[in-house]
Amino acid sequence: MSEYDNDIVLWSEHQAALLRRLAAGERINDQVDWGNVIEEIESVGRSEVKAVRSALLQALLHDLKAEAWPLSPYVDHWRAEAVRARGEAADDFTESMRAKIDLAAIYRRALRAMPATIDGQPPLPVPEQCPVTLDELLSEE
Repeated sequence: MSEYDNDIVLWSEHQAALLRRLAAGERINDQVDWGNVIEEIESVGRSEVKAVRSALLQALLHDLKAEAWPLSPYVDHWRAEAVRARGEAADDFTESMRAKIDLAAIYRRALRAMPATIDGQPPLPVPEQCPVTLDELLSEE
């Protein structure tokens, strides 16, 4: 079993040290675990996109609950959570993510995550299609 499989922290520290030496001009290219280094770098990007998608899902779900149960005592909390989640998404969003974010799919997931009832009340109708754009979700207003 490799250092990568046994202790990712130790592996990452070792690989970072090797890359620093390589950047300084040392000839240690054969010691770098290139396959896993490449995979980890790609993984960072995937994780960032996933975090933005997750925050957008939370924002949409809280907005949907506030719309579907407007008389609930939780509406203010849901609205605040939606604003918080939008802020997280906006903070982490980069333009290169735009093509990787399918807002319609995220909205469908939010619809599926809606509870059947809250406080014994069924939801009021909500839009079947996402009523906002990605830019609107990410805006500060």
